[in-house]
Amino acid sequence: MKSTASTSDKILDIAQSLIVAGGYNGFSYADISAAIGIRKASIHHHFPTKAELVTVLVDRYRKQAEAGLQSLREQAANPADQLQFYANYWHTCIRDASQPFCVCAMLASEMQMLPEEVVSRVRAHFQSLAAWLSSVLQAGVEQGVFRLDKRPEEQAQMLMASVHGAMLSARALGDPELFIAVIAPEIVRLRAADR
Repeated sequence: MKSTASTSDKILDIAQSLIVAGGYNGFSYADISAAIGIRKASIHHHFPTKAELVTVLVDRYRKQAEAGLQSLREQAANPADQLQFYANYWHTCIRDASQPFCVCAMLASEMQMLPEEVVSRVRAHFQSLAAWLSSVLQAGVEQGVFRLDKRPEEQAQMLMASVHGAMLSARALGDPELFIAVIAPEIVRLRAADR
């Protein structure tokens, strides 16, 4: 039973790296088979369809992301620090390639071509992230560390779009520092102390 979970995890890990590199349609079970050294039939045993594989992958990614965001809350009580740690996490990942690019961001760019079960999971990820960002911004307003131009929900959407856009720009131009150059002014602008 343990080897089954291990094989499933390996399949998911390889699928995630392939999606980050080339998107949903940029990989096949043959690619996973070659990377892990197992037969395609074995992959189909664990994940009968590609849509099922990616659905499980996105669910796993969402759980990891939500645990990471909860950890940020536990590490820092100050909402400004939470937001800065969030930005720093992605900056470090982009600069050092220490963590994979956001798989949901990659999948979101292909939404019109994805199976509905994958689409719903990707949307749920973005809704969850937006809710977390909104709660951080609202807490910052209540604590007097943020001053918002819009409602926290709207500001969260704008910030989320900036973060993901900065990720894509940094990746496209091969310039990890571009990420922080775009995001740092956004965070500074939110801080009430800087106005």
